[in-house]
Amino acid sequence: MSVKRPNLAVNIAGIQLRNPVMPASGTFGYGEEYAAFFDLKRLGAIITKGLSLNAKAGNPMPRIAETTSGMLNAIGLQNVGIDAFVAKKAPYYRGLDTPVIANFFGNTLDEYGEVARRLADVPEVTGLELNISCPNVKQGGIVFGTDPRAAAEVVSLVRKQNDKPLIVKLSPNVTDITVIARAVEEAGADAISCINTLTGMAIDIRTRKPKIANRTGGLSGPAIRPVAVRMVHQVVQAVKVPVIGIGGIMTASDALEFLIAGARAVQVGTANFVDPTAMLSIIDGIESFLVEEGLEDVNQVIGSLTT
Repeated sequence: MSVKRPNLAVNIAGIQLRNPVMPASGTFGYGEEYAAFFDLKRLGAIITKGLSLNAKAGNPMPRIAETTSGMLNAIGLQNVGIDAFVAKKAPYYRGLDTPVIANFFGNTLDEYGEVARRLADVPEVTGLELNISCPNVKQGGIVFGTDPRAAAEVVSLVRKQNDKPLIVKLSPNVTDITVIARAVEEAGADAISCINTLTGMAIDIRTRKPKIANRTGGLSGPAIRPVAVRMVHQVVQAVKVPVIGIGGIMTASDALEFLIAGARAVQVGTANFVDPTAMLSIIDGIESFLVEEGLEDVNQVIGSLTT
C-alpha cells in the first residue's frame, strides 16, 4: 500500500507554488544558469537577479569574501537591464510551468516606476519582488527601505504602474522592521519577503585593507538566520499579507523554522553557492518531515509556533 504524499503547495498573493521553496534574488542568476543542475520545474518559483532600468556592471573586485558561517558580498546589483531581460531572458521561461517573479530596483522613484511599467506586459513574469534596499539619490542618499514614508511612496508608485502580485523585500538594517512592514502593506504590497542582507565589514589583518573593494557589503548565510527568524516572526504578527522568509537557510530544518514562525514560503540564497542542488534537498526534507509528523499538508506547519 503506497503512502499518500503530503501536499506541499502554497499560495502567495495569488501565485500558486507547488512547494514553498524558491531562490533568493541574486543567488540564482536568471534561472537558466541552474538548468544544467536540475529540473527547474521542481521549484516553487524562480526569483530573478535584480533588474534595473539600465544595465549595471556592478562593483569593482574583490566583491565577495567568506566569513564565519556566512559570506559578505557587494556585487553592486550587476544585471543586464530591463530591456535586455525582456528581449533575451524572459523568452526562456515560456513553457517552464514554474512561476517567475522578477526582482527589480531603482535609484529614484522614476526609475522604480519605469521598470515596473515595462514589466507589466511581460507575460512570462508572474509577479514582482520590489527591492527597496537602495539609496534614493534625489533624497540625500536615504535608503527607501529604512524610512517608512519613502518605502510607502515607492510601493504606491509601483502599484499604480503594475497590477501583478507585488512582493516587497525588506531591509533588516532598521530599528523596527514592523514599522516598515506596515507602511508597505498599507501602500499596496500583496506580500512581504524578509530579510535582505545585514550590512557588514571584514578586514584583512595583514594588508590592513577591507576584504571587499566596496569596504562594506551584505552579510548572508547561517550567521544571520536567528536574526532573520526573529524578524520574520515579528513581521508575521504585524501584517495580514503573506510573508516569505529569507536568511541563512541551508537545510530543511532551517526552512521549517521560518515556516513554523509564520512564513508562507522561503527563499534560499547562500546555500546555492555551496551546493547548486541545495533547494531540492530542502524540498525533499520538508516532505520527509511532514511524513514523519503524520501531517498531510505543509500549511499545517505554517504558523504553528507555540509558546
